[in-house]
Amino acid sequence: MAADSLAIAQVTPFAWEASNEVNKYVAGVSNELARGGHRVLVVAPSESSSLVRSSRRAIRARAESLLDDATDGPLVLGVGEVLPFSGARRRAASLPVDVARTIEEVLSAVQLDVVHVHEPFAPSAASVALRHSRALNVGGFHAPTERVLSTQLAGPLTRLLFSRLDARVASYQATRELMQRFFPAEYRVITPGADQLERVRHRGEEPLAIAMIATEERAALRVFVRALKQLPETPAWRATVFSPRALARPATLERRLRERVSFAGPEETTQEHVLADADIVVLAAEGQHAVPGTVVGAIAAGAIPVASRLPAYEELLGDGEQGLLFEPGDAETLAATLGRLLSDQDLRERLTTRATGLRRSLSWTRVADELEQVYRGLVARRRDGRGNERVRARLRSRGLIDVDLHMHTDHSYDCATPVEVLLAEARTRGLGAIAITDHNEISGALAARAKADGVKVIVAEEVKTAEEGEVIGLFIEEKIPRGGTLRETIAEIRRQGGLVYVPHPFDRLHSVPDYKHLLPVLDEVDAIEVFNPRVAITEFNEEAARFAAKYRIPAGAGSDAHVPQGLGSVRIRMRDFDGPEEFLESLRDADIVRNPASLLYVQALKFLQTKAMPAPARRAAKNRRVRRVARKS
Repeated sequence: MAADSLAIAQVTPFAWEASNEVNKYVAGVSNELARGGHRVLVVAPSESSSLVRSSRRAIRARAESLLDDATDGPLVLGVGEVLPFSGARRRAASLPVDVARTIEEVLSAVQLDVVHVHEPFAPSAASVALRHSRALNVGGFHAPTERVLSTQLAGPLTRLLFSRLDARVASYQATRELMQRFFPAEYRVITPGADQLERVRHRGEEPLAIAMIATEERAALRVFVRALKQLPETPAWRATVFSPRALARPATLERRLRERVSFAGPEETTQEHVLADADIVVLAAEGQHAVPGTVVGAIAAGAIPVASRLPAYEELLGDGEQGLLFEPGDAETLAATLGRLLSDQDLRERLTTRATGLRRSLSWTRVADELEQVYRGLVARRRDGRGNERVRARLRSRGLIDVDLHMHTDHSYDCATPVEVLLAEARTRGLGAIAITDHNEISGALAARAKADGVKVIVAEEVKTAEEGEVIGLFIEEKIPRGGTLRETIAEIRRQGGLVYVPHPFDRLHSVPDYKHLLPVLDEVDAIEVFNPRVAITEFNEEAARFAAKYRIPAGAGSDAHVPQGLGSVRIRMRDFDGPEEFLESLRDADIVRNPASLLYVQALKFLQTKAMPAPARRAAKNRRVRRVARKS
């Protein structure tokens, strides 16, 4: 396997046996990426019990080495029964537990560079994969169907889930515009490919063949049949209606149409064979069931598309340059358009010639190449993880110390712990170093460093930005004003020679940096807090850990103690260090040790010490604590 080979998972929410645009896309790009030397894992629900059984046996036996089997082509894993999003069971409220667990097990065990989730609306295999992925995440959005967006939790929960996407790809401009309306972000448009089919018949053969690829939208079939009724007898023509699903056929057809129109499904032929046999392909959807991938397939097969005027169809046909358009539901205009094509050979040849250039670009190789650019762009943003070997060699002879990287003194507005009490508690709890990170203030950290005895003090400040949450500057000497932008605050930390440390990211119960804030400044972030015991929802800490891991950013942790009793409840065991360079290098190999005190307990103590007591009582309590520490000293 080439050194620059990527390990990629493609996740579809649809049963792998289903013939739809998403699965065709996944199959097409997976095959091409595998041919390009990448290791590709396809994760999909399945209706095949044998595929599910063999996949689960492989996962249990050797999950970590699954990609070793993806050398000759993509490895397909069937993870269980069809999930609600895939249509047949859309009414279900949640996922089968075994499916979710299987996906989590795979993504936890297999070392992946990229997880590409297609239509990751919940609940589905794709949404579960996005929730558990520890790799760089790409979201793929395909058919521009507003109904799907409006019914699949189009609200805060979906936006929260989508925030884990590192890049977003849309198959069509229409899809991008619709997604941006519901979920604003940057979407790169990569038009899908299609199998380059050899024509079953050649131009000029009689009768001319008209094909309609039908979906469950019966209105489109009615429009098509009404249009056929209006076609003249000559030139000779025949029509085929192909549906991948059971579709109610018209109860009665006049004798003339019965002789010319045939109906077919997967049990009789394939959609690809129908396209390759057609001179003209009709797509008469009225909105909810647009299948733009079929337009791509028709052009790739050398047929002329005639489509209803929907945004995705207009986009692909160049507003009529690569095929003809008619108003949705307008059988008379469709009949006139078909009649014109049947009688005008020059028009058919002009449209075919115009589509030739487009047809050449509709290869899966082109799509895979564009996706690879997206993947490699994300991978390039990761750190190499190797660090500075010269500094690492110097640290090998150092002993281990316990460090707490996040705490407050009474110099913070929301803390009543005197500096002397904090230092004494740090010594009692066996901490070798502490970072004092008062809110928008460094006076407490400077005072602690001056009074420290046996505990190394890192002068730091937790700075509140204007709108992008908080960021900690470690190893600084001057107070940084609050209220700047995240970039301005980071620049000031850098100017002082400090390290940029992001505390409790993704804790959405507070104002914190999120994906949209962190990705633009990723190169400037030195470390990320991946565990904070004051974060009430565990998933927020886990998301921080995933973010740090996939970008290979050193992980930190701290108690965020606002009362002495919480100090050191979470600590980092690392090599002793001198200065920011050695600290950061030591942090790369550090272990996080958790012995958290009760969150409720320490929060209650914080409330009692900072809010519940009147100001005179708080001052008296503080003085008593300082005197006790002085007597012990």
